[in-house]
Amino acid sequence: MAGELRIRVKLGEFEVELQGDVETISKAMDTLREIVSWMPQPTTALSQSGPIVTTAPTQPPATETTQPTLPNIKIEKEDSLADIIVKMFSDPWGRTPKRLGEVREALASYGLVHPKQSVAVALLRLSQAGKLRRFKEGGEYVYTASLPLVSEAGSGL
Repeated sequence: MAGELRIRVKLGEFEVELQGDVETISKAMDTLREIVSWMPQPTTALSQSGPIVTTAPTQPPATETTQPTLPNIKIEKEDSLADIIVKMFSDPWGRTPKRLGEVREALASYGLVHPKQSVAVALLRLSQAGKLRRFKEGGEYVYTASLPLVSEAGSGL
């Protein structure tokens, strides 16, 4: 194995291990630098007196025609799962239909890992309460932000 390198890079909770010849490692390091530039940076120190606030991980710049890949919300310590989901769907991210898996991925991006069933029940209850819309698309339920109804008094009917 002459000329083989093995490099392990650890940044916070993320770890990458690269192995190969010098040229392959060099190319992989260029890709790794780009990936690291997209990773979330520590934004706040934990404080026992104030609320815990997290922000969305840094994303590649969105173009006008693309929807954001993650919601950009602030989560506070006292927010319930339902509160967080409502915040996510209030963001432009929630204007397009999202499947259960996409909601769980968005939650996980904030470090909130919930069982599939818990998220599914929260989504169902929010749709039953009128806070989200739920419909089938391709044989699977999807969820979007609920649109406020026009007030009958203001419509002149």
